[in-house]
Amino acid sequence: MFLKRSTANRMNLRKYILSILWIFCALSPGFAAQKPLARKGVLDLRGNSFSTNIELKGQWRFYWKELLKPSQELQQKGRMVDFPFRWTDYQINGKTLPSFGYASYELQVLLDKNAPALRLQMPDVYSAYHLYINGELALQDGTVSEQAKGFIPHWEVKFLNIKPGTDTLNFMLQIANFAHKKGGMTSSMVLGDKNKVGLERRRIEAIDLLLTGCLIMGGFFFLGLYLLGNRDKAILLFSLYSIVYSYRIIGTDNYVLHTLIPDVSWYLTLRLEYLSLFLGICLFGLYTKALYPEDSSKWFSNSVTAICLSFCTATLLLPPLYFTQLINPFLLVTVLCLVYIPYVYTKAYKKGRPGAVYALASCIALMSVFAISLLNYYLLLPKLQLTSFLGYVAFFFLQSLVLSHRVSFQLKKAREEAELGLIAKSEFLSTMSHEIRTPLNAVIGMSHLLLQKNPREDQRKELDVMLFSANNLLAIVNDILDYNKIEAGKITFEHIEMDLASIARNIVSGLQSAAQDRNIELRLHIDPNLKHKLMGDPTRTSQIITNLVHNAIKFTLEGYVALNICLREQTDTHAILSVEVKDTGIGISPEKQKLIFERFTQADSSTSRGFGGTGLGLAICKKLLELQQSSLQLVSEPGKGANFFFIQEFEKSTKTVEQQTMENKTPGEADKPFTGISILLVEDNAMNVLVAQNFLQRWGAKVDVAVNGMEAVEKLMPEKHRLILMDLNMPVMDGYEAAVKIRKLGIRTPILALTANLPHEIEERALRSGINDIVVKPFLPDELYRKVLHHINIAE
Repeated sequence: MFLKRSTANRMNLRKYILSILWIFCALSPGFAAQKPLARKGVLDLRGNSFSTNIELKGQWRFYWKELLKPSQELQQKGRMVDFPFRWTDYQINGKTLPSFGYASYELQVLLDKNAPALRLQMPDVYSAYHLYINGELALQDGTVSEQAKGFIPHWEVKFLNIKPGTDTLNFMLQIANFAHKKGGMTSSMVLGDKNKVGLERRRIEAIDLLLTGCLIMGGFFFLGLYLLGNRDKAILLFSLYSIVYSYRIIGTDNYVLHTLIPDVSWYLTLRLEYLSLFLGICLFGLYTKALYPEDSSKWFSNSVTAICLSFCTATLLLPPLYFTQLINPFLLVTVLCLVYIPYVYTKAYKKGRPGAVYALASCIALMSVFAISLLNYYLLLPKLQLTSFLGYVAFFFLQSLVLSHRVSFQLKKAREEAELGLIAKSEFLSTMSHEIRTPLNAVIGMSHLLLQKNPREDQRKELDVMLFSANNLLAIVNDILDYNKIEAGKITFEHIEMDLASIARNIVSGLQSAAQDRNIELRLHIDPNLKHKLMGDPTRTSQIITNLVHNAIKFTLEGYVALNICLREQTDTHAILSVEVKDTGIGISPEKQKLIFERFTQADSSTSRGFGGTGLGLAICKKLLELQQSSLQLVSEPGKGANFFFIQEFEKSTKTVEQQTMENKTPGEADKPFTGISILLVEDNAMNVLVAQNFLQRWGAKVDVAVNGMEAVEKLMPEKHRLILMDLNMPVMDGYEAAVKIRKLGIRTPILALTANLPHEIEERALRSGINDIVVKPFLPDELYRKVLHHINIAE
């Protein structure tokens, strides 16, 4: 609240405080040494060079409740007041003058006739004026009246060029106010060199426009970051604060907005001026709370928010006379916030919160700006616009660093959480793989055993269906796990000899029954010029071709599916092959052809219902080929089938393609290749024991069983057992520990791990434990046979 005090006491207080701050003022632009002052209504500027602008301060004549008619002669009757002068701070006969009223101010300025070209700068007043110079209306802002009717308020900074050769300026300033709580004039009129006065105003406007533009752009940037980002409430509040506070720069103090839009409503802009202040403090308080909630006081934040919103409501509903009186009590709220917010930032800094050091530094910049604004409001300090501008820039820049640091911190945290999520996902998939593969091993194994026992024709068909379903489930699990490995960047490729022709024949042979079930022909063509083995990854190459052929069979209702391998080019060391899978199926429309290569996606939602599948097969093929510097291509028309193909360059092996040896053939019922060989089977799952034991015994091997690693160490007899088949996940002692103990005993018997885990997940640990090779459950009979035969031969 303004204190009721005499003008003399008020001026003494101002002079006292100014004497304390004179060093600070001397460092600011626009401050100069003692300037000429008016005395008894006359300001003598003769002999003044106007090297600096002159504020028309000093003793003016004041006429309360009089709108004097302009005259070239001084009236010589008014009271002497220190100009600039607000009558709401003045007492006559012991009574403070009311806000609503009108008055005239009078001054005579003496000039040299040869003075340079001069310009007068007229600031805004409370709340309308007519300025007469030498008896003529020179400037007008709003409409002056002796009553509220006909009175029109307006605020705008205006300029007037003084006619050259003028030696006397008789000012008659009429001011009226029937809208604001203040009456009169706060800022000084300025007279100076025409170029300098204009330059100073342009500098002020440029600074305000630049700062406003920065705040608006920054506000919308952070608003976009909020809308398109992680919806951080602190970012939203700061963006709104920046946008709201931008009006404080362009719409108050220097009123640059009123210069840009001179016809804007005074009542509208005044409300916006007060709303931007009340709402700005509210938003910044909420922003601080959202930024550091653990260090903020919920009670204080809610209280400030309630006060600010109530003041905003009053501004919207009450006439200007009433809501303009809220500024003084609100300054108390502002001062409390200026103490509270640094306190919060200091706590946050001590606790190492992200960006707190920038927040604390920004608070220092903001306090300096608010201190200048507050002291200027009470006429204790010049505007110091450049200093305020630098303070604002520092504040918003540092706050931007706070939010940038916050976003960076959240992104880092999100990345860490994502990495933990990937680890958890990998562990889950690994566990899922193990849990699904273990029972599948028994289903697939027992199906193969039953098929080898010459079942009846109806039983064979039922077993084929069961085996097909089990293999289909296994393929789905493998697809999911493979895609996860590819996305995690953990896929690796072998570079070993492979017989591509043999791989193709095996694929066609394995999928022949699926094609026959759909009454379609499965064709195979291998270029006869392909006579060398190739260097590559036989597992991944087989996986790609199998997926393509199986996919073609699935979507072909009649006709054929053809696998063609053509030799395009070759040198002594390299060969370029084209692998093509062509079908007469349903085909794919052009707009859906890119879609089918996306994960979990098929060309139509009805496709998965009609044909089944996860939608991962083609995506896996595409990515596996891209990792090998190739690409999967497609040519297709709806109803005319599809042609999937890829072209890949391989290094040629020195060996030519030969007939498969006995090592690659699974023995028949009459063959007993392992006769006289003892194998130790270490497995805790009774069904898996039954499957493996049946296969090995059919091949002539004698099998001893241990149900855990400790029992395996006790039962193992190196002179008897030629091979150890070891499950890895067992109670009492797992396979890794058992292998380590066996190797420490100096026993070199080959150990094959039987596991439902994927090889890449365990191969490093298995190798360190002394395990020689891995057989993945569910295993196929021929795979188990080849690996057992291979390691028995090595052991010999």
